[in-house]
Amino acid sequence: MIRINSSLTFNRRAFLGRASQGLGALALTSLINPGLLKLAMASTPKKDKWTGVVNPHHFPPKAKRVIWLSMAGGPSHLETFDYKPKLAEMHGQPMPESFTKGKQIAQLQGAKLVCFGPQYKFKTFGQGGAEICELFEHIGSVADEICFIRSMTTEAINHDPAHMFMNTGSQIAGRPSMGSWVTYGLGSDAEDLPGFVVLTSLGKGGQNQPIAARQWASGFLPSRFQGVHLRGKGDAVLYLGTPTGVSRDQQQDVVQAVNALNAKHDLVVDDPEIATRIAQYEMAFQMQASVPDLMDTSKEPQHLLDLYGCKPGDGSFASNCLVARRLVERGVRFVQLYHKDWDHHGGVKEGIKLKAQEVDRACMALITDLKQRGMLQDTLVVWAGEFGRTPMSQGGDGRDHHNAGFAIWLCGGGIKRGLAYGATDELGYAAVENPIDVNDLHATMLRLLGIEHTKLTVKFQGLDARLTGVAGRLIDGILA
Repeated sequence: MIRINSSLTFNRRAFLGRASQGLGALALTSLINPGLLKLAMASTPKKDKWTGVVNPHHFPPKAKRVIWLSMAGGPSHLETFDYKPKLAEMHGQPMPESFTKGKQIAQLQGAKLVCFGPQYKFKTFGQGGAEICELFEHIGSVADEICFIRSMTTEAINHDPAHMFMNTGSQIAGRPSMGSWVTYGLGSDAEDLPGFVVLTSLGKGGQNQPIAARQWASGFLPSRFQGVHLRGKGDAVLYLGTPTGVSRDQQQDVVQAVNALNAKHDLVVDDPEIATRIAQYEMAFQMQASVPDLMDTSKEPQHLLDLYGCKPGDGSFASNCLVARRLVERGVRFVQLYHKDWDHHGGVKEGIKLKAQEVDRACMALITDLKQRGMLQDTLVVWAGEFGRTPMSQGGDGRDHHNAGFAIWLCGGGIKRGLAYGATDELGYAAVENPIDVNDLHATMLRLLGIEHTKLTVKFQGLDARLTGVAGRLIDGILA
């Protein structure tokens, strides 16, 4: 017999039988009837809200939250934010060997390399005269809010390790993502939503490489800090309803039994994963009420939907940008949006045009919306791919992976407005002025959030592990 309390006793066979009907769903934190879970939580020792290990802040924070716009596949800086007229002049000519000899390139070694000029004209925007591809006129309209970094570098040259490096500061899987580090360090202001949320959207060009969930995993941090993936179309979280054939009494038995056992075992072993499990059951109950309301953008005014260029529930990047604003408005600490289909090994001209149609207006709308609500000043917005594209081709009409120099942009949250920082060489091959790497970017983001990156550490395999590894320096030139 198993005794949970004085009024709840049943034999092992009954417990396991009922658990097999509902425990798997319970572990997914979404099959639970709200009333029953609320009742179970009332008898479970409630964990204090996580307020972060950086408390108080190391520095006065300039940013309270982060929205990271991840352009998955590697956007070409040469058709977006880094204009190279010299490359245009040399279009079709051999790529000078002095640029590539002995360097890591994502092309056939020994094959002919030909300069491949920018496929679109660039225009100047804003009072600062930012040079931006003509396709991105909406981003251009808010250029005076943005800091363009044109000297970004990374260590990786293939998609998955490059994503890992951009997200975790390491190409090796199993490290915590930056969103996990931030929520571990600072906690979250959201009462009924996770502190770290991920949204994904598909491009229409057909180059939709998969994005693995390990990109927003918590690694060796407790799993309560991992990112929660919300789907943009259909049910944001799967299995929200009660499963067929499972009664309320069965669910109540399982929920009460599991939570009571977890709580008792946690008192003995003090395992953070048990505490996580209990906390996530509580979060699951809260999300059953909060997520449907969060994802329902139909009540937003029509002029705002028009600003973003989206329709409620269409799952587009534009809709996800609107949901991101709603998430940070509700206190979520870190929101990451992935938009796929930037991997233009061929057809870069047509591909970039399509991407501009999908993201240009939405990025402008997010910045404008945050600013109108007085939130841009303490919301850090980052736009970046995992790497850039080559300024040369091997006779085709596309560009290959490139890590020696590319462009990203940031705005809000303590970033200088209307600034172009750093530069690549005249052909757009390598960062030559104020080069920065991923560790530098992470260190600067943490500083804006009030965290000294060398002090946010966790013991792992005998070392003080951190987001920035053994590197990372502050990019003073972009700080307001």
